Amino acid sequence: MSLEDCADALRDHDPDRFGICLLAPAEARAKLMTLYALNLELARAPLASTEPLIAEMRLQWWIERLEDIGAGKPQSHELLTPLAEAWGPRAAGFAVLAEARRRDAARAPLDGPDAVVAYVRDTAVPLAQFAAEALDGATGGFAPPDPRGVFGKRKNTEVASVIAAQAEGVGLAHWLAALPALQGLGLGLWDAAPGALAQIAGHARAKLAEAKAQRRHVPRRLAPVLFPGAGVRAALQAAPRGIEALAGAAPSEFRRRLALGSFALTHRWWI
Repeated sequence: MSLEDCADALRDHDPDRFGICLLAPAEARAKLMTLYALNLELARAPLASTEPLIAEMRLQWWIERLEDIGAGKPQSHELLTPLAEAWGPRAAGFAVLAEARRRDAARAPLDGPDAVVAYVRDTAVPLAQFAAEALDGATGGFAPPDPRGVFGKRKNTEVASVIAAQAEGVGLAHWLAALPALQGLGLGLWDAAPGALAQIAGHARAKLAEAKAQRRHVPRRLAPVLFPGAGVRAALQAAPRGIEALAGAAPSEFRRRLALGSFALTHRWWI
């Protein structure tokens, strides 16, 4: 998978993040595209088999290959090769993104809103932090992150806090938008009653409000990784009405492009 292949995969399956890559500085695109393409593959890996053991073995393969990159072992793989070229040993840290997907291999629904929040926090927040690292390294940097992907210097804790809150809020909205499909895969909720969905939407709104209140701490150069996409408001409004309402809340391609174009002009990411 060359960078062009990464771009094609994102354009087809993750258009919002593809748009982020287009808005990023040229020197950051290789890092962002390979990171987001890896995230796409990790999300798919546990769904490639209905047998939990085989699905988990697929994830373990990715973890071991990322560890190999960290150890400096050369890669000959369509995605891992450009990933290693873009990130070097730092790519070993991406194993946390794979670890967070292990529960998907079991095809077991989540047992309530708190479990959904924990799952989204584990999957969405580290990804946003790694993406911010890619952008920040391309523009001079304000502090190196620690090995877990969290910004290290005390003066940057405010920025890390905003990124985490925005990623969690947006991630929950995206999870709700995907819920009709997730239910069919066995990855939704045991009890997807409107009350539970309203609770998840309420938590998402609280995290988005937290990020908005601290938006002045975030350098403009990091705005692309905070871009929420076009469907967040619609998903949060539809959630209390149930899964059927969520199924009809997906934004059109026109709305997606309009949201990205508006963000490109204003860099306004908060909701």
